[in-house]
Amino acid sequence: MSTPEPGPDGSVGALRAGTVLGRQVDGVSCGPSVLVMTAALTGSGWPGAVGARFGAAQRLAHRQANRLWPRALGTTPWGMRAWLHRHAPAAGRFRVRPATRAVLRRVADAGQPVPVLVGSPRLPRHWVLVVGAGSDGRWRAYEPSSGQVRTVDPDSFRDGSAVRSTGWPRAWAVLLPA
Repeated sequence: MSTPEPGPDGSVGALRAGTVLGRQVDGVSCGPSVLVMTAALTGSGWPGAVGARFGAAQRLAHRQANRLWPRALGTTPWGMRAWLHRHAPAAGRFRVRPATRAVLRRVADAGQPVPVLVGSPRLPRHWVLVVGAGSDGRWRAYEPSSGQVRTVDPDSFRDGSAVRSTGWPRAWAVLLPA
């Protein structure tokens, strides 16, 4: 994956679904936002032309991904994976992997969008979507609460400084393409 180099503030710009800024609609829809963007970016065509229906698409994806898990608790890695396999086949197959240093290094070489679960040192809390990488190996990650694409150094999860770009210091899991 290749994306533009970041500006002085570290951001690359906004990620949009059609003409709509790709911002999550509520405090627990980061996972569904990442799902809808993954489907849109990989040409899965789900759910058709997203555009102005981004909020509705997030809500539908949330219901579909969380069949047993309470929506108020977000979306599990296994719910994310199952949704992608079922509703975004063009994205390919994914495996849930713990966010070890070796796995995080493989993200930049995936060649397609990669969902990453981040959080506090004690709890996973938020999904981001790696949409590319710069020549320096730093990720370009879609951050759904702002709708922005931010630059993330994968090594910043080791010392907690990733909080500046993702809002959270630790990576917990990765949906790595199979």
